[in-house]
Amino acid sequence: MKHALFILIGASLVAVGLEIFLIPNRVIDGGIVGISIILSHLFHLNLGFLLFLLNLPFLFLGYKQIGKTFAFSTFYGVIIMSVGTNLLHHIHPLTEDPLLATVFGGIILGIGVGLVIRYGGSLDGTEILAIVFNNRSPLSVGQIVLILNIFILGSAGFLFGWDRAMYSLMAYFIAFKIIDTTIEGFNQTKAVWIISDKPEPLGDCILHRLGRGVTYLSGEGGYSGEVKKVIFCVITRLEEAKLKTIVEDIDREAFLAIGDIHDVQGGRFKKRDIH
Repeated sequence: MKHALFILIGASLVAVGLEIFLIPNRVIDGGIVGISIILSHLFHLNLGFLLFLLNLPFLFLGYKQIGKTFAFSTFYGVIIMSVGTNLLHHIHPLTEDPLLATVFGGIILGIGVGLVIRYGGSLDGTEILAIVFNNRSPLSVGQIVLILNIFILGSAGFLFGWDRAMYSLMAYFIAFKIIDTTIEGFNQTKAVWIISDKPEPLGDCILHRLGRGVTYLSGEGGYSGEVKKVIFCVITRLEEAKLKTIVEDIDREAFLAIGDIHDVQGGRFKKRDIH
């Protein structure tokens, strides 16, 4: 139910971004959505119908390549988006300024697409197509999607004018960044690995001064063959500076590695009271 609710919200936001901001100002998105907008304009066809029809072959590919749950979630999201664009088609846009429409339309579109992807679906078949072609091409999935979208967004220049093509490219990049933020969240959680000659004092200090639990992993030096404990813990971005101070206070010679992670689930990732 939670996944269905957020896919409903996400697909509805995409419909709002398209019909209330982008399409009335002749700004398009990439992928199947962009192709549908172009075909709708050229042949005066219903946009919602085209969105559903053009995504159907990719639903089958998604079922084969990614799985049944993904395909059903995508089918559900595409239906909501198609119905939403039909319901909102005759509503007057909130702004006729193309720059405002590009920025706010891109943001709303990005949040909507990000929610759908985060909860197991998709609203665009080009990524599924890219996954299929990736097995037969030296290009990565991201590169294939980028090439397809550059071609689609470039087509907007011949149809709507080159200024609208540039606005479309701007909306695409805004949506792209917002999608990443929506999927990964704003927390920017970080994973930490510490190799030290004083693992227990350092682990206790992290526990009591930072309020974060630690896990001791067994490690072996590739050159020396020496067995050492590796401290692993997960922190937030705001705790990074304090962690570095703790490590420096306890063991200046410790090896410290910090990396970004997208999500944390389960376990005991809960901050203890340190006051």
